[in-house]
Amino acid sequence: MSFENRIKELGLKIPKPPKPMGAYVPYVKAGKFVYIAGEKATVEDKLVYKGKLGKDLSLEEGYESARIACLNCLGSLKAAVGDLNKIEQIVKVVGYVNSADGFNQQPKVINGASELLLSIFGEKGKHARVAVGVNELPSDSPVEVEMIAKLKE
Repeated sequence: MSFENRIKELGLKIPKPPKPMGAYVPYVKAGKFVYIAGEKATVEDKLVYKGKLGKDLSLEEGYESARIACLNCLGSLKAAVGDLNKIEQIVKVVGYVNSADGFNQQPKVINGASELLLSIFGEKGKHARVAVGVNELPSDSPVEVEMIAKLKE
């Protein structure tokens, strides 16, 4: 089954890439790799949630934020390559979690992104990952997710 068909089967829609908030581009292709800039949990350029995990938001809201941010990464990836069926492997995911003091469940939050990739890409969605807590994120976003993908030959 193609990745594009799997996305439809899951009832998902890959969004257009969000507009960058600074002097950078949403993706860079370098040889067989595509580097996706950090994306937040926005829908139509509006944050779905705001605030810190462990203070303003629940673990479930953080998980959903990571999932939405990952969909935005896939929007940039699709813009970069035209068709997600050209992806050989999701190589790495980096997730930043806007964390209140004492919040230490960043891996569970970023599972929202990782589990989405596994449900779409199967074995090719298995990736290395970092999930780290930070003091602040732009626009009071609860999460930011970036990724690296490898293209087929």
